[in-house]
Amino acid sequence: MRRVSSSLLSLILMGLVLASCRETVPPSPESDVVLESQITLPSEFEDRAVATLGEPTALAFTPDGRLLITQKGGQLRVFKNGLVATPALNLSSKLCTGSERGLLGVAVDPDFASNNYIYLFYTFNKSGGCPTNSATNPVNRVSRFVLSASNVASGETVLLDNIPSFAGNHNGGDLSFGKDRYLYVSIGDGGCDYAQNSGCAGDNDAAKDRHTLLGKIVRITNTGDIPPGNPFTGTNTSRCNTGNTTSGRTCQEIFATGLRNPFRIAFNPNVTGTQFYINDVGQNAWEEINLGTSGADYGWNTREGKCANGSSTNCGTPPNGLTNPIYNYQHANGCSSITGGAFVPNDYWPSSYNNAYVFSDYVCGKLFLLKGSGSTYTATEFATGLGGSSAVHLTFGPDGTGQSLYYTTFAGGGQVRLIRYVGASNRAPIASFIRTPNSGSVPLPVNFDASASNDPDGDALTYSWNFGDGTTGSGRTIQKTYNSSGKFRVVLTVSDSKGAKATRVRSVFPGNTAPTPTIASPRSSDSFSVGQSITVRGSATDAEDGTLPGTSLRWTVQIRHNDHVHPYATGTGSSITVTMPAPEDLAVTKTSWLEISLVATDSQGLSRAVRQKLLPKLVTVNFTTNPTGRNLTVNGVTYTAPAAVTSWSNYNLRVNAPNQSGYVFQSWSDGGAQSHTIATPGSNSSYTATFRAQ
Repeated sequence: MRRVSSSLLSLILMGLVLASCRETVPPSPESDVVLESQITLPSEFEDRAVATLGEPTALAFTPDGRLLITQKGGQLRVFKNGLVATPALNLSSKLCTGSERGLLGVAVDPDFASNNYIYLFYTFNKSGGCPTNSATNPVNRVSRFVLSASNVASGETVLLDNIPSFAGNHNGGDLSFGKDRYLYVSIGDGGCDYAQNSGCAGDNDAAKDRHTLLGKIVRITNTGDIPPGNPFTGTNTSRCNTGNTTSGRTCQEIFATGLRNPFRIAFNPNVTGTQFYINDVGQNAWEEINLGTSGADYGWNTREGKCANGSSTNCGTPPNGLTNPIYNYQHANGCSSITGGAFVPNDYWPSSYNNAYVFSDYVCGKLFLLKGSGSTYTATEFATGLGGSSAVHLTFGPDGTGQSLYYTTFAGGGQVRLIRYVGASNRAPIASFIRTPNSGSVPLPVNFDASASNDPDGDALTYSWNFGDGTTGSGRTIQKTYNSSGKFRVVLTVSDSKGAKATRVRSVFPGNTAPTPTIASPRSSDSFSVGQSITVRGSATDAEDGTLPGTSLRWTVQIRHNDHVHPYATGTGSSITVTMPAPEDLAVTKTSWLEISLVATDSQGLSRAVRQKLLPKLVTVNFTTNPTGRNLTVNGVTYTAPAAVTSWSNYNLRVNAPNQSGYVFQSWSDGGAQSHTIATPGSNSSYTATFRAQ
């Protein structure tokens, strides 16, 4: 995913970041993952938390009602009347999780009741490391496991392997069974071309190369075999279950081609046959939803949405052999990265929702309803205020006697939530409060404010407090003084006039002060080059604990753009070593940077974070032609010379001087071929393409 994105995913803090290169964040040991009071839904629906856990990527239900949750870091969790404490499976030792890699998808076999099969999509550290743009890149794989009644997954059988994860992003990673009982897998284009015969982003042609599974929808049986009816099974085709085939041949597993980052797929339970939609994350202009069609080519990398790649005006009927999406939307109003999708099952929600398709945008934190047919589809807002980094995955599943919409969010650390239809019945209130301060020397007066609590039906609320030390109180705002040290769990219970209640729990730490973390390196004045290995170092002191050990230090490295964020790397200790990423494309080189965050947690669980901005080394690359005014392409973008391109030091530029009306390519000033790759130098530079007149 581009705007998740591949890691895949936290609240946008743009205003804070721009205010200072280094920022100390006030202590906050427990925070609301989603500020529930800000979620807006139609009046007959409510939004509720299901489980809190880090970076939940995908969901699936077993027939016996267990909810399976994958975490990016490699854990498979089970929820049944609460989150099972021990993961059903922990793949963390064999995973790569930087950027958008990790444990990304889960599916349940249609015959689970008899075979107990589940399926996972994850990034395997095949070579023992997790580099990018390297011959030893990790690979994505799809494996089958057996899930026991005691919630233990074992017995791995690899069905698809050696799917390149070259750049770290654009992995896709969704899994689902159709009504035809075959397993469908969405696979991204890898960000950069694994074969290194084209560039990255818009210049990456892997989605068109039929000898690789990159940029495809794949269909296999539950044993990894080729189902009857796959579109490419005849002459000049090969199995690609253990890797790519030779150029000029076609992988038999392919169901559809021409996709950039088909992050999520969703099957329609309301139709007789197998019908599904593909949510494909766009590049710079369009997000799109495609109807899954056998043998279809959705046009990437020459088309984005219903338009030519890079255009918002050259749109309409696609060239022969290509298929337009059923719906696309431009990057406007802050929405610019499509993520999860799910069909509303008929007759569980009001009939007006029957067969509607719910989809989400990761950047703007909204859910939309898509309805239509043929060439006419309309999307309307359904839910807003979910927060950035939502919703990563959507699925409908059992909720009492009905069906509710479950979704994952990375906001604030991570949560699984549901949206429930409640009709005209009384909806429970939402409890939320802040405490100021939450730590300090005793006696510690703390102001509690529950003003953010609300009732979706507009009912009057009453507020009841349990301060965790045997004392209680009431009122929307209240002050409590703690005279002894410790960690106290404060419980707020909010009740409406009809008796419905909700609670919120947060902690205060009298007699304790938050630790002070410090990022020693890199410095805020440093800059980085693509591929550079940088060791991030830091420490923390605490008034009560002294110098904190490395186990108390947690690092997060994110790639930030003006309007979205990519997770990139995490780690624990006094230092971690990070390989510097490339920009997503040339369009964002001036508006992208790294944000390094260090969170220190003391022995009582009180935390403080410090964040630092790390800028790329920007280089201007000047392109000219002789004679002047000829066209050149740089990473798939056409320029009329002379042109100045802003790049990052050591970023690969795929340049091409195409033959054009009246002119034939003769030479490049660096001696390269007509089309070749230039690693951006460490300082401003110039390149000239010479043409001869025909």
